[in-house]
Amino acid sequence: MWKDRTKVGEAANALKLSASDLKKLKVIDGIIDEPLGGAHVDPEICAQSIKHVLEKELKDLLKLPVEELLKRRYDKYRAMGDFEEQ
Repeated sequence: MWKDRTKVGEAANALKLSASDLKKLKVIDGIIDEPLGGAHVDPEICAQSIKHVLEKELKDLLKLPVEELLKRRYDKYRAMGDFEEQ
């Protein structure tokens, strides 16, 4: 971004790459907690967490009619990236 490796952290902040930033911008629906130290520390536990969240989300989505799913998808993509400067 600034062609200066010392600005990596600043660039990441400016680009809003953190999970919490992406959630605020409605790019992602949720954040799955990682094991202490990161996913690479215990990939099995991390995989189980992902599996649990996906199973729950899919179970909930399967209860909805197709029209509702389509409306939610449309609304989600229309809302992505909406923000207000402070």
